[in-house]
Amino acid sequence: MAAGDVVEQQEQPWSRQRLRSTNERLLLDRLRALGSASRAQLARETGLSKPTVSSALASLESAGLVHEVGTHAPERGRTAVLYAPDPAAGYALGIDVGRGWLRVAVADLDGTLVARSDVRNRARGSGAMADLLVSTARQVVANSGVDPAEVVHGVVGTPGVYDERQRRVRYAMHLPGWGRAGLFDRMREELGVPLEVHNDANLAALGEYTYGVGAGSRLFAYIMIGTGLGMGVVSEGRLFTGAHGLAGEIGFLPWPGQRPEPERLEDAVSGVAVVEAARRFGMTGQLTAKSVFDAARQGDQAAVAAVRLEGERIAHTVAAAAAVLDPDLVVLGGGVGHSVDLLLRPVRDHLRTLSPLRPKLAPSRLGEDAVLLGAVATALGTARDLVFERRSAAS
Repeated sequence: MAAGDVVEQQEQPWSRQRLRSTNERLLLDRLRALGSASRAQLARETGLSKPTVSSALASLESAGLVHEVGTHAPERGRTAVLYAPDPAAGYALGIDVGRGWLRVAVADLDGTLVARSDVRNRARGSGAMADLLVSTARQVVANSGVDPAEVVHGVVGTPGVYDERQRRVRYAMHLPGWGRAGLFDRMREELGVPLEVHNDANLAALGEYTYGVGAGSRLFAYIMIGTGLGMGVVSEGRLFTGAHGLAGEIGFLPWPGQRPEPERLEDAVSGVAVVEAARRFGMTGQLTAKSVFDAARQGDQAAVAAVRLEGERIAHTVAAAAAVLDPDLVVLGGGVGHSVDLLLRPVRDHLRTLSPLRPKLAPSRLGEDAVLLGAVATALGTARDLVFERRSAAS
């Protein structure tokens, strides 16, 4: 026997196992796309032989990754058993950290939220905020009835950018102390769940692409206008984050304001800017961005002027995004974005005077849930991989 023959024989079991795993993953992914399918349909969809499909489905069923969900009786031929991915094979955790609210959800592998909690963020420091995140996440998992060990991956959306090397968040200006090194390591350890950390505007963009108005867009920008200003860019279904994860940090763009110190675009386009403008136009009392927009709906002239000015400033943001990115869609979201009904017209009107580039504008369909759902969608991508690997290895 030649040496080459021995090597070939030694490699065959490994090759067969690898091929089986590849076929099983192909079928699982196809089932997830189809929702449910029969053996014959899967064979047609994948090009695999019917015996191969039957063997792979048996392995997937044994591993708890797929289950029977019914039958299909065609006009001719035999009744076929329908299979679908088992959504209870594992779970993912999504977390949205904002200055005003903390939102946490647990989702099954189909992306269905099985438990959720929205709590006021009254934490006065980073340590208290970390405690609130951990306690809320634990409570949501407990309320879901899911075994905590089945929650295999989590994603946190936060203002700023997570520096993996320094293990801390940078540029989270509105969350004092949130950039402390090791804070997320502590939360990972206390929760017992691997946690990825992503910029909130990026996750909102992914949420809007997966579940909202951005679906099917070739390249779109999600502009988050709230306490601060940020942008997420999704190209061909994937986030564009730049060389250092800072793409979309448009709040740092210089703005020719009237203050003696240098101003940034975030100083002009945010909830705080709306309130400041309303005061300059004559509004008094305890003001918030929401109260200014509510007053504008009632016809208050100072509020109307403040909203119009905010729309003009947002138009500058859209013009910059259009010139650099050439998006087919710009989505306006965040706290101020909730009042897009008042903003779209002044944004469009002023954009005509600024630039010949006028992408389609649309309000966020997901509203305040955009970051949370983006976190869930991102966590699910990894969770599905982990569940497949673990259950396949165990079976």
